[in-house]
Amino acid sequence: MELKPVGVNELDLAYQETCRSALNAEQTRSLAETDHWKHVDRGQVHADWDALYKRISPLIGSASPADAAVQALLHEHYQIACRFYTPSKLAYIGMALFYDENPAMKEFHNAYHPQMVAFLGAAMLVYAAQKLSASA
Repeated sequence: MELKPVGVNELDLAYQETCRSALNAEQTRSLAETDHWKHVDRGQVHADWDALYKRISPLIGSASPADAAVQALLHEHYQIACRFYTPSKLAYIGMALFYDENPAMKEFHNAYHPQMVAFLGAAMLVYAAQKLSASA
């Protein structure tokens, strides 16, 4: 029997808040240090995320968020996020929570597939647990 990866909403509430706080602190620091991410080619970032989400969408329903192919795509997702700043494990999980809790972000992501936010959140949890450290 295959175990289903945990979704971000299934995390302990205190841990969720720690992740939200880490995301906020790390993004706030980065925004201040980089003149609001002036160094980022936002058009390229959006094009790269668009291409990535189009590659992830067909896997939803046929692959586990923990599958090696999905995790390779999540590595690309993390690398795109790193163009802004390098998120810690906690901040990356906070990003997954943000995708789920922010109506505009949820609508944007779920436009690729109705389950994109849930799938991406579970895959981000796996990636964070396997690849990232708690501090930035």
